[in-house]
Amino acid sequence: MSITRTLAAAAALGALAAAAPAKAETEASLILNWIAGGDHAPYYYAQQEGWYAQAGLDLTIEQGKGSQLAAQRVGIGSNELGLADMGVVLVAIGQGADLVAIMNVYANSPQGFYWLKSSGIAGPQDFAGKKIGNPPADAARAMFPAFANAVGIDPDSVEWVNVQANAKLSALKAGSIDVTTSFYNIHHIFEAQLGDDMGFVAWSEIGVNPYGNSLIANGAFLEENPDAVRAFVEVSQRAFAHCVENAEDCIDALVEANTGLKKDNELQNWALVTELMSNEHSRTVGLGHFEPARMADDYALVETYFDIKQPFDIETAYTNEFIDTAIKMPK
Repeated sequence: MSITRTLAAAAALGALAAAAPAKAETEASLILNWIAGGDHAPYYYAQQEGWYAQAGLDLTIEQGKGSQLAAQRVGIGSNELGLADMGVVLVAIGQGADLVAIMNVYANSPQGFYWLKSSGIAGPQDFAGKKIGNPPADAARAMFPAFANAVGIDPDSVEWVNVQANAKLSALKAGSIDVTTSFYNIHHIFEAQLGDDMGFVAWSEIGVNPYGNSLIANGAFLEENPDAVRAFVEVSQRAFAHCVENAEDCIDALVEANTGLKKDNELQNWALVTELMSNEHSRTVGLGHFEPARMADDYALVETYFDIKQPFDIETAYTNEFIDTAIKMPK
């Protein structure tokens, strides 16, 4: 079934639900991985259209300050639901956080490296001896040995420089660092600032491709409110599918709900997000569906490069129970 046919059926069900007696709503808060941007448009669109309320959810959307905070807050139950990088989620579970991943958003890793071609760097094989700037707790720094091994350089051959997230681009342009890291969904900003001098490599291109941002639920909340979590996933999956085909609807909802965002910029952000959402699995099995073998690989990667204090069975860290496999990314 195509996304269009699936959405038509879902819309019909939504109309029936709206005509039926109102459900008792379950209160839940969703903490984002960062401040709202194009990648968060589907939640705001679903909220604007009343889809969460129709499904019995009184949902509050909170701005975030990084995946680590989102995983931490959901892990202790301060927020019932959240959005966080899957690697960070697995580390948090290994440190005792009560978390379950319930839907994948970034089927491809958003991690990438940027540099200036004029610096003499032709590719990642030239990173040895260079300064790489990013925040000290950044996941890319912790996982760099996996990247270095994949491209054939010594992980200890680079110098790390502490640079705040909003200062990466200016530091690169000023020459105080040689390389920086960034998520692909703001690739257009680097392109606009660096032009033809921009060097770039995606981690996924060199074979290091762990799952990225994923929706998570507090484990106790999931156990006590499975119907609410199911409703949240079903609505969110439907919203993402709608936004893939109707980007302007969703970006309009995002911009209306968040003062200061620019529609054109967030449309470009969303277009890059759809690239991150699309792989063979999301196109053939289901949008948001976790591939078990790949999750096992991600656990092995995280176990190697992060501090997993309490080893766990990866199958307990996620569920595909709530994913509608009729909804797929377009081919």
